[in-house]
Amino acid sequence: MPRRVGVVLFDDFELLDAFGPIQLLSRVPEEFSITLVGPTAGPVRSRQGTLITADTSYADAETPDIALVPGGMGTRGLVAEQSFLTWLSEWATSASLVTSVCTGSALLAAAGLLEGYRATSNKRAFDWATQHGENVTWVRHARWVVDRDRWTSSGIAAGMDMTHALIADQLGPDVAAEASASIEYEPHTDPEWDPFARYNGNA
Repeated sequence: MPRRVGVVLFDDFELLDAFGPIQLLSRVPEEFSITLVGPTAGPVRSRQGTLITADTSYADAETPDIALVPGGMGTRGLVAEQSFLTWLSEWATSASLVTSVCTGSALLAAAGLLEGYRATSNKRAFDWATQHGENVTWVRHARWVVDRDRWTSSGIAAGMDMTHALIADQLGPDVAAEASASIEYEPHTDPEWDPFARYNGNA
């Protein structure tokens, strides 16, 4: 059975945060099935203005094997929306892997899903993102961070590097390499490669 991947959508989510990982995972359709989860089943507007159709609502979404939470400006309001955070915590807690891209890690932290874990986030929003959660070890200099069943990545395009690493972890490096080659994408494979931390004053 393919691993069920649930991708959380919300108004003002960042397109590449969600669809960069989706592009890679979809190259191995026999191994990953993807469901888009939104406030309701239907259109959700991205930060870029593109309308994306959610397959199912938060209320009806089944717990996935892999939960993926993108970032974007919409995270700014959601970190204070208790009903959303309660749902996210209940929905994702039983997932085998809980992952985020960019400021999606702020949502994970605010929902209590990163307590006792190491994590990272978008370096331009790092000081804001790291205000959330009470017992999170935030890593400033990292392209992505893996701590047991939590995978968090830095800003936007870093989510593709994290996803390549996740595919390699789950299915082996050859499968990950072929998924990347099939879209002519050359991933960074060192999770500590992070020139953007220094560029944005976080090194």
